[in-house]
Amino acid sequence: MSKQGLLQRVFKLQEHGTTVRTEVIAGFTTFLTMVYIVFVNPQILGAAGMDTQAVFVTTCLIAAFGSIMMGLVANLPVALAPAMGLNAFFAFVVVGAMGYSWQVGMGAIFWGAVGLLILTLLRVRYWMIANIPLSLRVGITAGIGLFIAMMGLKNAGIIVANPDTLLTIGNLTSHSVLLGALGFFIIAILASRNLHAAVLVSIVITTAIGLLLGDVTFNGVFSAPPPVSSVIGQADLKGALNISMAGVIFSFMLVNLFDSSGTLIGVTDKAGLTDEKGTFPRMQQALYVDSISSVSGAFIGTSSVTAYIESSSGVAIGGRTGLMAVVTGVLFLLVIFLSPLASMVPAYAAAGALIYVGVLMTGSLARVRWDDLTEAVPAFVTAVMMPFSFSITEGIALGFIAYCIMKAGTGRWREIGPCVPIVSLLFVLKIAFIDHH
Repeated sequence: MSKQGLLQRVFKLQEHGTTVRTEVIAGFTTFLTMVYIVFVNPQILGAAGMDTQAVFVTTCLIAAFGSIMMGLVANLPVALAPAMGLNAFFAFVVVGAMGYSWQVGMGAIFWGAVGLLILTLLRVRYWMIANIPLSLRVGITAGIGLFIAMMGLKNAGIIVANPDTLLTIGNLTSHSVLLGALGFFIIAILASRNLHAAVLVSIVITTAIGLLLGDVTFNGVFSAPPPVSSVIGQADLKGALNISMAGVIFSFMLVNLFDSSGTLIGVTDKAGLTDEKGTFPRMQQALYVDSISSVSGAFIGTSSVTAYIESSSGVAIGGRTGLMAVVTGVLFLLVIFLSPLASMVPAYAAAGALIYVGVLMTGSLARVRWDDLTEAVPAFVTAVMMPFSFSITEGIALGFIAYCIMKAGTGRWREIGPCVPIVSLLFVLKIAFIDHH
């Protein structure tokens, strides 16, 4: 039996009106769109004190594992990798601001992923997605976007701390500010011209300029993968089961829940696979794959894994089946041998990507009904409190509580579904009993 015939049978290419060639090109395109994560993720987790070379390898491994599993088990054109936003939350908030060790933080990611897996097994996950109002979902996405953009602006030195005004503008003539800004505009311009590899091109150009300016040292291109023993299996599962970590674990679970589910619905919708209710074929398998990938990711030492909206770049050029995701996964495995290139990328080269992700995520605010204050206030509170309180958990908590207050206070409490008050109550208990004891 020919190889074409085997792929045809496994991925049902004909039924989906696609060919091996189309799927391979779509897989390659998706890979080029999201490969920036193997440069950005080690930098972010490195800020938490993790070994960046080891994180580079585990990022490639988990992206390969998740994407190949999604292709084989769910036969969907969706690639997975560590989530932007949750990695920043882990590094800058849990480890940086709250002062936990990265091992305990990884433990929290692990338990959050286990919670997600349990919700998926009990089929509660879909019920939660359906019952959390749009204004809160949008507020969470936009808030994480603002939070990531703030990290990008800080990493490039565009904004710096100031005791009088909290924040102020940095030195606008420094290399890092100029190249960080250049990187961002390269991405924004190329992306608006529909170039799928815009982020990768920007990182390459700004790193190359950094090399010419003497900010970056060239260490070669290929090498055997660096050892990963410093991060694999290092998650402190017992240390994370501390009552003070409950809100953090819950936040990891909740954000991953929306992030992945929303992306899966978005990409399958673009591929023409969803029905009018937003459900798509093999949905349960897809949800299993992404929760198992998250649990595995925390175990091997990388942040929560999620479906990537960048998969839609492959779908846009014809990717319709899991073969596209498998191709993307295999390419992630090959990147492992390029670790010297990853170690060259300076913080400002990745900063443009962070700011750009912020732009994309904040765009969802357009979906809020701003003329209805009971929807607008919770969305606004959620979105602005994440960067201002420097915590994704507090943003989610205050947004949920604001939703209940606005609906109840205007006599529209019947509009509050069962899910929101339960989550709000958990957060109120956390604030009352955990945060102040």
